[in-house]
Amino acid sequence: LQFVESGGGLVQPGESLRLSCVVSGDVLDYYAIGWFRQAPGKAREWVSCMTYVGGGTDYAHSVKGRFTISRDNAKSTMYLQMNSLKPEDTGVYYCAIDLWGSEMSRAQDMDHWGKGILVTVSS
Repeated sequence: LQFVESGGGLVQPGESLRLSCVVSGDVLDYYAIGWFRQAPGKAREWVSCMTYVGGGTDYAHSVKGRFTISRDNAKSTMYLQMNSLKPEDTGVYYCAIDLWGSEMSRAQDMDHWGKGILVTVSS
């Protein structure tokens, strides 16, 4: 499997970004999708997941109400819309997929990972 992540960059607090992750090499329909992030000097943390069928989602408390996870299986692409960004959202963001997974999938469940993309929120 191959992942192509895009949409990261430098933004000011309060602004928005949309991360995209195109997955090739398998059918995305069968996978739960997830986003994770790692801030400088900190451990990787779970951000959000979406089940492979039914549309169920879950979010970390720190991003709930600001971030939205979505998918377009026809384009084999997953997204993370990030609004009202804060400096503490800074980090490398990773997309990941879990075969037959759910919105409860976490890092230990993920089968495949993207290489990560940097998001920096700073004034």
